[in-house]
Amino acid sequence: MCEILAPAGNMESALAAINGGADAIYLGLTEFSARSAAENFDEENFKKILSYAHALGVKVYVAMNTLIKDAELEEFLKKVVKVWNCGADALILSDIFLGGYIKRNCPQIRLHLSTQGGVCNVYGAGLAKKYGFDRVILARETDFSDISEIAKVIETEVFVQGALCTCFSGQCYMSSFAGGNSGNRGKCKQPCRKIYSIDRTGYEEPRYRLSLSDLCLGENIFKMVDAGVKSFKIEGRMRRPEYVAAAVKYYKNILSRNFSPEDLSDLKRTFNRGNYTSGLAFGQDKSLISSAVQGHIGEFAGVIKVINGKYVCMSRMKFRNGDCFKILRDGLEVAGGKFGENVKDGFTVVSGKKLRSGDKVFITTDSELATRLLSPRKTVPVKISANFTCGEKAEICVNGVKFYGKNPLAAAKTCSLSADDIKNCFKKTDKYPFDVTFLTLKTEGAFVAASELNALRRKVYSDYFKIISSNKNMPVGYDFVLPHNGHGNNSGTALISEKYADPGCEILIFKPHDYSDIPAVPKKRSCEIFLYLPPYMTGEEILQVSRVIAEFDGIYCDGTWALEFCEKINKPLFAGCGMNISNRIDVAECGAKYIALSKELTESEQANISCGKTFALSSGAIKVMDLIYCPFGKKCDSCDRRDYYTLTDGERRKFPLRRYKTGACRFEVYNCAYLAGKSVTGVLVDGTMQSDPEIAFEIRGDVKRQREFYKNYTRGHSDSPVF
Repeated sequence: MCEILAPAGNMESALAAINGGADAIYLGLTEFSARSAAENFDEENFKKILSYAHALGVKVYVAMNTLIKDAELEEFLKKVVKVWNCGADALILSDIFLGGYIKRNCPQIRLHLSTQGGVCNVYGAGLAKKYGFDRVILARETDFSDISEIAKVIETEVFVQGALCTCFSGQCYMSSFAGGNSGNRGKCKQPCRKIYSIDRTGYEEPRYRLSLSDLCLGENIFKMVDAGVKSFKIEGRMRRPEYVAAAVKYYKNILSRNFSPEDLSDLKRTFNRGNYTSGLAFGQDKSLISSAVQGHIGEFAGVIKVINGKYVCMSRMKFRNGDCFKILRDGLEVAGGKFGENVKDGFTVVSGKKLRSGDKVFITTDSELATRLLSPRKTVPVKISANFTCGEKAEICVNGVKFYGKNPLAAAKTCSLSADDIKNCFKKTDKYPFDVTFLTLKTEGAFVAASELNALRRKVYSDYFKIISSNKNMPVGYDFVLPHNGHGNNSGTALISEKYADPGCEILIFKPHDYSDIPAVPKKRSCEIFLYLPPYMTGEEILQVSRVIAEFDGIYCDGTWALEFCEKINKPLFAGCGMNISNRIDVAECGAKYIALSKELTESEQANISCGKTFALSSGAIKVMDLIYCPFGKKCDSCDRRDYYTLTDGERRKFPLRRYKTGACRFEVYNCAYLAGKSVTGVLVDGTMQSDPEIAFEIRGDVKRQREFYKNYTRGHSDSPVF
């Protein structure tokens, strides 16, 4: 059975999803939500929507998918227990290690691994299952060939509609380091939606170079059904209720093969960034990057023709007062407009800017659409039979459940209760979503005052609603015993380098440019040499690189999937910064030989959880994004195939862009400033893109020399927590 899973950023959107026919909704609370800018739910409204959804057979999943720091652990675990005991159908977590700890202590709790967990191959799926997760929400970049294999391992959920992050799931630090607002903490300021230029011919003009179109899988959803996917997720906890309703209707109708062109039209008018893309599951398409327009462009309505000074949009569509439009010229937004009047062959557009013949008109606000989309109301079919007999207690049967009045009914002196009286009373459903039909209504000489009958109805409906909306979860207690903090310290040193450098470190992490052509590992070496694997790799790419792994002493990887992979090939793992190890439970639960702590921790936060195998990135380059697509539109025939480019933003900050190959070309974005600092545990230096990584390693810990060497530098989050 396929599940349509809809976003609920607030009560109105939750109701839109439920009434629109969603099988499940996902929402965030006021704490620990990766969409903290959404209205979200306080405890009172959370309990209300739980009851309402469960009465209508709709599941509720709660997103608690932020990076959890050590000082927050107890508060977080208490909230987990509380949310489950309220009746949540599942909790969505991004921290696989914390999830494993929770599942071991409270096996009743159903856990879904967030897309931030970065599951993109069968190794990630196997690890999630091993740690007790019941479902994985796949990274949006996951290749279709891997999706079908993952679905054989664990229950699988995929995104089918909505915004796409430009960075690989769980690996984005751009907002964190460029602005001090962590996406992993729910505070993303969306720097990927800003304007950038790239130092490559044809890309020098500032455009939305990193902004991706909205995902719309459409009828490709059937391929996912055939692959074994169980849940289809609509992104949009920041979107309006009418968008939620339109998206639910669109996919429900596709799956029921009752789709009409109007469904897609409604969806485009509620929100459409970039005219949609089918995403990356089936390979990069031409519409993936929306470099010309970042926001909502709606649905194409027609083309402007200037007639006698009026802007006439030539169109067969019908519009009305209150409708608003966006005007594009050569793909770029040039103006806004509103409906004027209907004329022959179209309508006029009123705009404060001068328009030209040939300008394209898109409707972005349909004044009647919200009313139409939000009018459906899902109900519970309720069949009622009743027996009101003099001398007996009133008996009302609702869908087979019997309820009784308090006292035996008195005899009627003049006018006895009739079946119509019962119908007229019980047709009033008050606040309850009941659709009432009547079966046998027996009345025999009884008198019931109207006020008493109304009170009985309210009591019966209240009690029945409590039954159908009741919490079915087996309650859990707070039985967590946290591991001890600090298990000694680490004086080790490690360097990430694009060449086989030998600066005197204990661990060299070699980072190739081409994984199909990895140079031989030096046979004579004074340190352990680990191979750097990127956080996203398909099953086929892992198979290819496996052939050379034997030469290395271990693997370094930012993706948690590498834990399962390294166990299979019997190689030690250096857990990278991208695993976001940020609390004592993560350190205790992660089975890697070495652990790089999250680069979003302060020095005091690092010190609090450091141990004999931990490292912290303290100097060098700071990777802030992994791009699993080509920012140049995958135009391979005209590609200059450079290894390095520069992204320049509107503030003239320059972010290095590095190309590497795993079969396909992939890209990394680095921070506009190098990291210059010290480490309170093992030292990790990132020498990527540096012609002298040995010097970068040599001056580790010497902040003055680092600043002289790097020129443009930052302390990062060493003494400034991210929010």
